[in-house]
Amino acid sequence: MSQDLAQFVGEELTRPCGVGAVTAARALARQFDGTQAVLFYGSVLRTRDPDGVADFYVLTRHPPAGLRGVASRALWPDVSYQEFDTAEGPMRAKVASMTIGQFERAASGAGADTTIWTRFVQPAALVWREGAVSTARTSGAITEAVKTAARFAAALGPREGTARAYWEALFHQTYAAELRFEAKGRGQTILDFDPGRYERLLPLAWEAAGIDFDTGPDGALSLRMKGSERHALRWSWRMRRTLGRPLNAARLVKAAFTFEGAARYAAWKVERHTGVALPLTPWRERHPILAAPGALWRLWRAKRGG
Repeated sequence: MSQDLAQFVGEELTRPCGVGAVTAARALARQFDGTQAVLFYGSVLRTRDPDGVADFYVLTRHPPAGLRGVASRALWPDVSYQEFDTAEGPMRAKVASMTIGQFERAASGAGADTTIWTRFVQPAALVWREGAVSTARTSGAITEAVKTAARFAAALGPREGTARAYWEALFHQTYAAELRFEAKGRGQTILDFDPGRYERLLPLAWEAAGIDFDTGPDGALSLRMKGSERHALRWSWRMRRTLGRPLNAARLVKAAFTFEGAARYAAWKVERHTGVALPLTPWRERHPILAAPGALWRLWRAKRGG
């Protein structure tokens, strides 16, 4: 192949992604202590929807200090909702943060987590980096994330089929393993946005991961993976599927107490999807959990015309 996986990932990470994302990334780099890299990914990167919520990952040298850092070591990432004024207009963002070491380990497939390699097999942009070492570590981690995803796609997909068939099998299984409230067919929507990318990516990833396969004249891929290797990957997947939802539930519980800007994020989300504005007060900002029953009551009354 004329292009290898590391080159593919490196070129994709450095593509231009708009001044708004760069402005937000610079602000985030200043905000966190020991920032190594800021990644922009998700639906807004793909669609450039100015009304959507952008997704950023901030990778740091070390976890936060104090009790927050203790929780971050056990249940990463930390999550917040923020808004930025940019030359392209206001940008709303959901920001996740973790150490670069945690990111590298998760991307490699070590441990039960599926969230990092599932997300970063999708396009991402490295919109801020501390230096050459941080760039190399981040790019290397994302290359490993793609290889991890491709290995599980080989185990969970058919013995022979199109690249899309393997990716569909992977996304179907990973969304089912996570406690996520996504629309049905979310994986297909991701693939539909740039199907050619995923067709090119899978053979590159399999080659990099040392997975033997043949390519037919019609472009279909045929695995030559040993049965024992495939069985081992499937057994490993069953463990991740079993632990996936409890792990994500624990993260949701943590987020309920540590999600900065949760009230603003929820109010924006409600107004966008229902048209009902929920006024924010300082008390509601400080106590989003205690304020939730009242907000739900207001929403119910507004929808009933009360």
